[in-house]
Amino acid sequence: MSPKQFYWQELRVPYIAPWSREVRRPGKFERRYDGTRARLGYTDEVTNVDVRHGALWARMPAVRGTGEPTLDAVHALRQRQCMSHMLCQICGGTTYDASYDRQEERFLFLVRAPDGHPIREGERTTSPPVHAACAKEAVRDCPHLRRGYTLALVRSAPLWGVGGIVHDRTTLRPLPPSGGDPFDQVSFDDPRFRWTLAVRDVVTLHGCTTVNLNNLMTAA
Repeated sequence: MSPKQFYWQELRVPYIAPWSREVRRPGKFERRYDGTRARLGYTDEVTNVDVRHGALWARMPAVRGTGEPTLDAVHALRQRQCMSHMLCQICGGTTYDASYDRQEERFLFLVRAPDGHPIREGERTTSPPVHAACAKEAVRDCPHLRRGYTLALVRSAPLWGVGGIVHDRTTLRPLPPSGGDPFDQVSFDDPRFRWTLAVRDVVTLHGCTTVNLNNLMTAA
């Protein structure tokens, strides 16, 4: 069963979109230790809540449906939830029951592709899976996707690392991202991982087969 659906100005609000009362909460940082290994931590940290796989996560309220939606942004914890449980980023329902292939279980991923390139084997993404019907809705309503997108059925999407804000290990101050994106993507084995305030899960896509959305809808 999918979570409750919310609408704004006749558009369905994606499950991973944050609302105006779900603003990221600032925290005070300190150097913390897991055994002998130092990492970024909160001064009032609840380790089993704030830390996952050794990375500190941004704190965001979870009061979906309150205030106004920010349709071009992502709620950090719901994005993580979708990646962890293969939930559709639009409706929040499981994608395990989407029978795109009777032979094997595969998941549908939709990513922006202004240059039209297909999803490549091993490509990294922070976009959770979708249902075909939800993908059609997203392509119709999202201005970014109208500039170009690609779809692929994917056999597996293992967790690769996180997207987030890397902090200086000495001063604990945030560092500017290394590329043009607002966040750095940092793998588990990157020395910066333990000094990153995570806001996204990053997965890699494997066993990718490019598909046409209209054909997929017809088959479904």
